[in-house]
Amino acid sequence: MPERQSSRKDAVRNREAVLAAADALFARRESPEDVTMADVAAAAGVGKGTLFRAFGDRAGLLRALYEARLEPVGRAIESGPPPLGPATPPEERVPALLDAVLCFKLDHRRLALALEEGGSGSPYGEEHYARWHGLLGGVLDRIPGLPDGDFTAHALLAATRADLVEHLAGEGGVPREEMRRRLAEFVGRVLAPARPGGVAAEE
Repeated sequence: MPERQSSRKDAVRNREAVLAAADALFARRESPEDVTMADVAAAAGVGKGTLFRAFGDRAGLLRALYEARLEPVGRAIESGPPPLGPATPPEERVPALLDAVLCFKLDHRRLALALEEGGSGSPYGEEHYARWHGLLGGVLDRIPGLPDGDFTAHALLAATRADLVEHLAGEGGVPREEMRRRLAEFVGRVLAPARPGGVAAEE
């Protein structure tokens, strides 16, 4: 029994070391593609076999790292206070959720880019995207007068795609607070027809 407990502790310790090493590498490297499994194993001080047993492949490592870094945001969304928590009115929660997505991707630009670009298929089929889309769509469906929450959720999340965030923040040099302001204004325009006194834009 003590050996088994020690083995579990070693596995947890190795996992944390791998995630911390991968996080640091993605933050330092210019391109997400420059970070290999061999790089992560060397930086974490573990063998490549340990890495592949724990995460399966590079995509599995990226998903695990993304989920670990997203955990505080997830807790706030599930049970936290306003503006992210479930007690927030949907009209206020939608912009707060999208701001949280944007801030997360700004804080983890290369990780988000690697995850969204590194999948084997469409990013829209990935678990992390389905999670955000389902959450946002459910909140949008609670807003009276707003049609088709499913499509609206897709359209709003498109404004927070990692490649767009990287283009604006990196190549475009748009400051963080300016990006947040622009997104909030865009979300406000999308939700305006459903708000009291809101008028949809005429053709």
